Amino acid sequence: MLLGLKLIPIISVFSTRVVSTKASIGVDKMATCSGDTKNTDYSIAFVTIGNPDEAAQLAEKLVVNKLAGCVNITPKVTSIYEYNGKLEKDEESLMMIKTLTSRVPEMIDFVRKNHSYEVCEVISLPIQQGNPAYLNWLGDCLKKKDAS
Repeated sequence: MLLGLKLIPIISVFSTRVVSTKASIGVDKMATCSGDTKNTDYSIAFVTIGNPDEAAQLAEKLVVNKLAGCVNITPKVTSIYEYNGKLEKDEESLMMIKTLTSRVPEMIDFVRKNHSYEVCEVISLPIQQGNPAYLNWLGDCLKKKDAS
């Protein structure tokens, strides 16, 4: 409890491939390679969306179209914001989209065209460090279909 609030941990599994790799190389080796790659070739984008079903549909389209290698969905977040001069409080889902930095503009355009909100949130940040094996996997996932 912090200031009377119960903290709830959020656990995210990026891919079964990374999980199985972790099991095969051992936790100690995984920890030593975590954070040792500096790179801005990859980005993570955050998108809020109306519900988990809508998030899953959009996530599948992003992955199939090679605009995301992996999308994590947190089914329920509370967003408090002002819109059209009125204070709003909504339950939404949060998408965490991993992609190539070079594809961020195309991904943003795709999300805007396929999102139900009039003004949808799409915020992107470069991934500065990460597990080299995961980033290599992410890059392999995002190769254009015609390039393989």
